[in-house]
Amino acid sequence: MKLSMRVPLLLSICGLALVLAACSEQPVKTEKKVEKPAEPVTGQSALFHMYQVARLWSSDAQILQMHSMHLTEIPDVHGKAGAWQATFASESRNQARVYTYSVIDADPNLHEGVFPSQPESWAGPASGSQPFVIAAVKIDTDAAYKTALKEAGASGKANAKQTIAFVLDKQKKFTNPSWRVIWGESIGTSGLSEFIDASTGEYLETMH
Repeated sequence: MKLSMRVPLLLSICGLALVLAACSEQPVKTEKKVEKPAEPVTGQSALFHMYQVARLWSSDAQILQMHSMHLTEIPDVHGKAGAWQATFASESRNQARVYTYSVIDADPNLHEGVFPSQPESWAGPASGSQPFVIAAVKIDTDAAYKTALKEAGASGKANAKQTIAFVLDKQKKFTNPSWRVIWGESIGTSGLSEFIDASTGEYLETMH
């Protein structure tokens, strides 16, 4: 075969090969990242996040109180909450400061993550709640709820669909800080609550 005849033939073969290769390639699909819906968190987890920020304000910051905040936008999971509010105290500054931790932005004053308020004067331990170190909180709210539910018995089962609220503080009548597990959104609207030791997980007292 003459060279002049081979060149067009080779070009045709190469062109056909390129077309076949292009047809065999699958289109690349770009997967869109689907954001997971916000979920509630346990009290110990929220407290740790707030404590890290409070320590930047004052290295001797200790916990005065923390309570859960019910958000209608977040699934109601017993033992967890969509937002939490904690008050920390500093003896060196004679001040207390309120922090919130939320899994979402919620009107009017809740912001996703940790958000601090302005410090306020604090008269010391004799003025109310006793401050305590974060290391004393060894029991998380999901575990405290399970213990409280067991102690509540029939009353707890009868109110199983109620929102469960939590308060963490150090009361003079107890050796360690305690979780108050509340059937209802607040102490004032609840007919049943259980105190669980936040250090040992032991049942302490029932309030009606």
